[in-house]
Formats: sequence, C-alpha cells, structure tokens
Amino acid sequence: MKTFLRILAGLVVVGVIALLAFVFVPVKRSAPTQNLAADWQPEEGQGQYVMYAGDCVACHTAEGGEPLAGGRPIESPMGTIWSTNITPDPKTGIGGWSLDDFRAAMVDGLMPDGTHLYPAMPYENFRFMSEADIRALYDYLMNGVEPEENRVQATQLAFPFNQRWGLRAWNWMALSHEAGFKPLGASEMQDRGQYLVEGAGHCAACHSPRNELMMQDGVTASQKTFLAGGVIDGWEAPALYGPNSTIAGWSVEETANYLATGRNAHSAANGEMALVVEHSLQHLTDADNLAIAAFLKGKDAETTEVAGVMKAMPQPEADAAGEETAAMLTEASPDMPLGPRLYLDNCSGCHFVTGKGAPEIFPELENNPMVVSAEVGPLISVILNGAEVPSTEKRPMKLVMQGYAERLDDAEVAELVNFLRSSWGNDAAAIAAEDVAKVRAAQSTH
Repeated sequence: MKTFLRILAGLVVVGVIALLAFVFVPVKRSAPTQNLAADWQPEEGQGQYVMYAGDCVACHTAEGGEPLAGGRPIESPMGTIWSTNITPDPKTGIGGWSLDDFRAAMVDGLMPDGTHLYPAMPYENFRFMSEADIRALYDYLMNGVEPEENRVQATQLAFPFNQRWGLRAWNWMALSHEAGFKPLGASEMQDRGQYLVEGAGHCAACHSPRNELMMQDGVTASQKTFLAGGVIDGWEAPALYGPNSTIAGWSVEETANYLATGRNAHSAANGEMALVVEHSLQHLTDADNLAIAAFLKGKDAETTEVAGVMKAMPQPEADAAGEETAAMLTEASPDMPLGPRLYLDNCSGCHFVTGKGAPEIFPELENNPMVVSAEVGPLISVILNGAEVPSTEKRPMKLVMQGYAERLDDAEVAELVNFLRSSWGNDAAAIAAEDVAKVRAAQSTH
C-alpha cells in the first residue's frame, strides 16, 4: 500500500511537471561527448566487448529466442515492458538507425521518431559511456550481428503509464547529469572501474535506491546514495559501495572472483546477478573485473589476474558469532526444535553446521544478504525451487541446489527460514507459513 501511494503521489507530481515540460522543455538529442576523427574506426573486438560490458544479451534476448532479437518481458512497478529487437533487421530491428539515432537512444532515451523509451532501458547510466564505446557498439550491432526479423510484442501499460509524452518531464529531472564520464581520479585502475560501473555496467540501475518518482537515487560516485542498495522485483540488490557495503569484508581479489565466476569464499550469485555474471561479467578481462573491484573497494588490487583454478579449501570453522549454533547442531539433542532439525536433514551436507558453506562452491549463511534481507521472497523461492550458479569460463562447473517444494510444506519451510534468519549471529525478523504460501502460489501462476 505504501509503495502504491508513493507511486501515486509521484504520478501527480510528474503529471504537473509533465504539462509544464511539454510546453517549455524541448526534446533534443545530446551532442557527442568526444570529437573523434571522421575516419575513426573501433579496435578489433571493441564493439562486442562493449556489448558484453553493457549486458545487452540478458535483456534483449527472450528465453529460447535469437540473441539480441528482443521479446524478453521486463517486470516493472508499472507493468510488463517488452525488450526491443536490436539486431540490424531493417523491419523489426535497428537496421534503419543512424549513429545519431543510436546515440540518442543510448544517451537520451529517444527513438528515431522522437518517442521516449521507457527507463527500463538504462539510458540514465549509458549516458556516461564514451563516444568511442557508443560508436564501437553501434558498429558491432550493425555489422557483427546477424539480422533477425522478430516483431516484438508492443508494450501496453495501463493509463497513465502508457502516456509516453510524460517521460519528457521524467527525463528532464532524471537526466540532470551531463552526458560523459567524470572520474574521481583515485588511480588509473579505480577510474577504469568507476567508468565501467557508472556507465556500461549500469550497476546503479539495480544497486542504487529509487526515489518516489522511480528515478535512480545515486547514479554517480559523487552522490551519497550511490550503490547504497535497492530492490528489484522483490530481490534485494545489496549495497556495494562505501563502508556499509555488503562486500566491505571482501578483498579486492575475492570481489573480482565473484564478478568473473559468480562465486567466492563468501557468496554465490543468484537471481538477476547470476544472469549478469553469465552474460556479461565473465566475458570481461581480468584487468577490468579487478578494476571494478578496486573501485568498489576503494583500493587497487595487488594481482593482475583472477584465479583460474578452483582450489580445494578446508571447511571454515565457526567464528564467535556462529559457535553457539554450530555446537547446538553438532550435539543434535533429541529435543532439538523443528527448524534446526530440518537444517540438519536438508542443508548441513553442503552448508555445514558452521553455516560457512564450502568456499567457492556453497555460500555461507552467516550474514548472507539474501538470508537476512527484509525481502523474504527470494530466500523462500530458493528453498522451494532451488538455485543455479552458472558455468563460466573460469569455473566451468555449474552448481545446482535442489528445490524442496515437494518435500517440505509451508509450515516447515517457514520453520527452516526462521532458523536460518536467527542463527550464526543472524538477527532478522521471523516469517509465517502464510508468507511461504504466497510465494508458492505466485510462482505456480508463472
């Protein structure tokens, strides 16, 4: 209800501003941020690399569809938005677009005919990309991608969200930052990481909070709320930047390993982040993943490459926060409550009584962002349906956790969730069987 009221209040504000903007604010395209020579050509492979950095495949490829041919449903608070075909097909793709048309879409959220793109397209972030990378990406999409004729389902949001002219006012406020990248100047490595995070990587689209108007509240590192954490379709995107970030206790190398492989000694990628690793980050160079990690951590890396071989590591022992839980599970008293009994029966073989898991294989549960999040849906979903960590070049082994939807009923899942959220030092609110039932019912309708 609170979210609805926030959106409704925001709509009223946007509606008033939109009317003023429609009269007083002209629609215009941003000029290139760099003056490149008329005969400038991208380096070999540059455009495809930018495509990977921008994670274009994840959004512009439907399940079972041709790469970049569009048609993937993207859920938003306003309804479902269907991604566009960005292959060079002249009828249903971008084959008829000029470089100026392409830049306008990337930087200003404008179609060639002046229609405003919905901000599911992260032009709030892409506007920080260099002209060279924009031109290289355009060249790749036009010349390195096979055209696919695929007429994508038209996005049809309910009133008033279907009134795209109102986005003129939204853009007027959301795009207050000038196009072009402004490095903090900490070091060459951190500046490169900042460029990738703020621009093509569009990390703020998920990991920065949203304000009442659904704008990213923190699009650059100069803002206090930058990467301070957000919520995407019921999944918490944890804070990544600053002293209170989820990765504050990770080293630069551990962070880079997570980016490149979706796993490290602390965590494993799931949900949307697993797609980012699969379609984007694993394709970046070691130097760039280390640069991203160095920027997020605020210090340069000592190594020049990400570890390529999974090393056998001993099971970590319980720390002070988890000693009591580990001892209770080890003792396995006959009068043990249902929650820990369910954990021993179903989870301890991989995550162990210490809750530390197996480094780089099964994530630790102590202070795990998904376990202690206020958004309980993802944790319930993983227990019901299982999860996968994608196969990557550096970590070819795909990791699979089974689901327990057929084995555990709603009350049992709730007991297990509550044990996880209150053990090894975790201190998160309890849930009820009704919360599990809602998740189970919602997923059965998909």
